[in-house]
Amino acid sequence: MSYKVAVVGATGNVGREMLNVLAERQFPVSEVVALASTRSVGKEVYFGDKALKVKALEYYDFKGTDIVLMSAGGNVSKEWSPKIAAQGALVIDNSSAWRMDREVPLVVPEVNADALSDVKKGIIANPNCSTIQLVVALKPLHDAATIKRVVVSTYQSVSGTGKDAMDELFTQTRAVFVTDPIEPKIYPKRIAFNVIPQGGTYLDSGYTTEEFKMMAETQKILDPDIRLTCTVVRVPVFIGHSEAVNIEFENPITASKAREILRASPGILVVDKREDGGYVTPVEAAGEDAVYVSRIRKDPTVENGLDLWVVSDNLRKGAATNAVQIAEVLMNRKLLKKAA
Repeated sequence: MSYKVAVVGATGNVGREMLNVLAERQFPVSEVVALASTRSVGKEVYFGDKALKVKALEYYDFKGTDIVLMSAGGNVSKEWSPKIAAQGALVIDNSSAWRMDREVPLVVPEVNADALSDVKKGIIANPNCSTIQLVVALKPLHDAATIKRVVVSTYQSVSGTGKDAMDELFTQTRAVFVTDPIEPKIYPKRIAFNVIPQGGTYLDSGYTTEEFKMMAETQKILDPDIRLTCTVVRVPVFIGHSEAVNIEFENPITASKAREILRASPGILVVDKREDGGYVTPVEAAGEDAVYVSRIRKDPTVENGLDLWVVSDNLRKGAATNAVQIAEVLMNRKLLKKAA
């Protein structure tokens, strides 16, 4: 059986990657449609080696469309996802619009695929890119020793903010070398050769919206009893998010046992040699679908503690690949119905 798939936000970083991943993973499609705002109509994007002309979301009839991969931002999703679902398509949304809705599953297939058995609104939410790689690494360890508390510091690439942010890093980097003036536009401070300890906007608690997402989403996906605190930092890297993760467990677990468990877990590649370069960096993770775990070691400051280094391509596993994997699970479990 093949499916008609539409990608909304097809000209953005994640939308283009969704088209790439659909083609690479040979998802069974009868037709693929690229959609975006009216200003992008007529532009070309690629599904494999096939060029697709972008059509306008505002004027598209979704009747007969089976799956919609939505990556056009929260406001667009809030308006359009219910309308699209009402026409019979299943929406897999990459924005934050539906993640905390109790009737919308928030899914990472390696972690909580069973949540897909109850899709009430015709919408499934893709978690935040940083949350996805984190919970993939936490899930098998939680199953083995029960996680009490997690402290995360992220080192997030500019592609997580969008194409304009990538352009800003490139422009500012060049400006440093030719001594041109630097005027931050996307970020509150210069990003080139700098780090910015702010992701999103500030909440009354002092945390930012990106930090709150990681805390709330981890509890929804994995376990509401896990206490998590984090600091989100934007770094001058184009693609690939990194996380320094400190975990406190209820039960004893050694670094060697954790290494063994993670090596046997789906979606994870362990690269952990105690030598120079014996770990994975964002540059090496770019273009890959795995969540890489390195620097696995005991934390001697608590009774049952471990430290990890977790890296993944935020455009792929952190967004596009996870969305396509959700569609694959639905198909394989026969939960995906053909639209009328």
